[in-house]
Formats: sequence, C-alpha cells, structure tokens
Amino acid sequence: MPDTPALIAAWARSAVAPHGGAFRALAAHEIAAPVLQSLLQRAGISGNSVDAVVLGNALGAGGNPARMVALAAGLPDRCAALSIDTQCCAGLDAIAVAVGILASGQANVVVAGGAEAWSRAPIRQHRPLHPGEVPVEYDRPAFAPSAARDPDLLQAAADYAGAHGIDRLAQDAYAVQSHQRAVENQTALQDEIVSIAGLSADAYPRRLRPSAAARLPVQAVPQSGPSGVAAEDCAVSTLAISPRADGAALVLLMTPDACRRLGVHPSVQWRTSVSVGHDPAMPLLAAEVATRAALERAGLAGVQELGVIELHDAFAVQGLSYCHALGLEPASINRRGGGIARGHPIGASGAIALVRVLTDLQRLHGPGAWGLAAIAGAGGIGAAALVQRC
Repeated sequence: MPDTPALIAAWARSAVAPHGGAFRALAAHEIAAPVLQSLLQRAGISGNSVDAVVLGNALGAGGNPARMVALAAGLPDRCAALSIDTQCCAGLDAIAVAVGILASGQANVVVAGGAEAWSRAPIRQHRPLHPGEVPVEYDRPAFAPSAARDPDLLQAAADYAGAHGIDRLAQDAYAVQSHQRAVENQTALQDEIVSIAGLSADAYPRRLRPSAAARLPVQAVPQSGPSGVAAEDCAVSTLAISPRADGAALVLLMTPDACRRLGVHPSVQWRTSVSVGHDPAMPLLAAEVATRAALERAGLAGVQELGVIELHDAFAVQGLSYCHALGLEPASINRRGGGIARGHPIGASGAIALVRVLTDLQRLHGPGAWGLAAIAGAGGIGAAALVQRC
C-alpha cells in the first residue's frame, strides 16, 4: 500500500458536554475555535501556515461552519473552508477529505475534524406546500427515500437486540463498564482536552452500580424477541444509549515538506480510510463493514494487528455486535470509555474517536503500531480510519 502524504502533527478536542450543559449557549464555531487555536500552539506553528479547514457538522442546518471556525480562530482570510455533512460520520469523513486535499496538492497544512452544538441546533420545519397550511416541525430529516428503509435509529437498535437475543442485562453491563473506564481515566484524558467554558473533562460519565442501572427507564422495546425470549428482556434502556451532547475535535494534517519547512516533528501518519454504504434499515452495522474494508485496504490480516481500537458506540448493542462480529472482547475497544459514556455530539463523534486513538497510540505504543477509529451513521453509512506511529 503506498504511503499517503498526510502526517498528523497535533490533535485536540473539547470536553463533551451533555445537551443543555456547559456549552448550551455556544455555537459550533465557539466550541471549535479554541480547540483549533490550541492545536496550532501544540504544533508550534502560526495560523498563517494553515491553508484550509475541513469540518464535519450535522445539525447546523446550512451555512458553512468550517468558515465560521476558521475566522473565529483568527486564521487568515485566504484560508479555504469546506463543511461536510455525513451525519455521525461527518467528523471522520472530514479528516479523510482533508487527506485528499493534501494528496491533490491543493494544500500543505489542513485542520480537519468535527464540531456540534446540539444545544443550539436550529428548530426545523417543513415548508408548507399550499396556501393556508402551517409549517410542520420535525426532529430529523429522512435518511432513505423509502420509509421502510428509514427506521427510527433507537427502534432499529432495539429490534437488532431482539433479533439476536442481546438482552438488557448485557447491554447495561457494557454501558456500566464504559462509564467506569471513563471515570477512572479522566486524568489520562486531560492532555487531549482543551478547557472551554470552565469544562475540562467529559461531564456525563458516572459510576453506576448494576442495581442502579436496572432502575433506569426503558426507551425502546424490540418488536419481537428470539424464540423463547420475551421482547421486553432485550429492551434498550436509557443507560445503553449515547446521549445528546455538544463538543468538537480537530487534527492538524501536514505534508512531509510542510513539516520540514515549519520544523514540525509528527509522531503519527494517516494510513488509509474508507467511507462505505450498508443497509439503511440496520445502520449500526455499517461501522463493522467499514472496519473490514479499511483493514483490507491497508493489507492487515485483522483487528489483532491493531494496538488501539475506538468505536463510537451510539448504542451498547452496537458495541456488543461489533465486538462479536470481529472476534473482539468488549474490553479491547474504547479502553478509556466510549460514546456511551461521553455522549454523542453527532458531527464531532468520529473525530473524537480518532483523537482518542491518537492519544493512546502515542502514549502506549511504539513506532509501527496501528490504531483504528470507526463509526456508523444514519442512512446506513460507515467510516473507518487507520493511523500508524511513525
């Protein structure tokens, strides 16, 4: 596999704040701009060196959030800006697009990632078709043209749990472990987090006993369960869902020539990525499909060759399914807590997963070690990226 010309010179993220929490008054660019400024400080370069910003954002409802971030962070007016919306995959896809911009020769230094201000998301309405009709509010757009292939994501997760006999006890145990890891590793995460609005640690993770988890309410029940198992036994509880959240994560990508010219010494190289489609009726499986495709593209035999694996697990049942399909133990992914514990700032979640990979890859592994970030999105799309210690 030929090397790409993309080196990762620095990375950073905000803490993840629950919807209506510490970032409730901040727009996406107000969360991301301090992260971008910190990124440049960490690399020891000025904003004048940045050629472009590529940003994933899912809930901004138009405009160009990447341009807002670039200007708010004080980058020069000449800096190009491109916004990407592939929903949950947007942050990771934005970084892959930035790699392509470097490879094409259009830029030498690019900042890329994702930002989401769910707390400030616009109110959405369908415009009336006829005079006298009123606008109709909606929570989410359609992700497939056929309603039969565009399920409610929560219900789809519950139906998958029912079809495969993944009971609530297993889902809640996975979630409790994710929270426990996140709480125990708050100190280890400090280096990657930029303090914003007084928040310097992910706010949602908490210690939970199984008895307390069992008292949390059910959010969705499968339409049916496997033979001999009641559908209610495979229900999805509040704990087993990655909650709505605000946050941002960015990486600094540079060509080897730019690194030499600016005196930057990167420790990680971008190796490959994929963006794939899967059955929109079961979107949670797309991360698994993307992972397999990325491993094949990189010429790796399997996940056993990876030192760090981060899956943004929007649902506990997704994390369990992913591990089962790839022959992994749940303990081998998201070792400092995953999206279940952090929360889900949609357009930023994939980029946050990559920042987690980069931090642990640099801290815990030597040259040649591989790391993977993966995520699935509404509509049956998946993204995965592989990076390697230089």
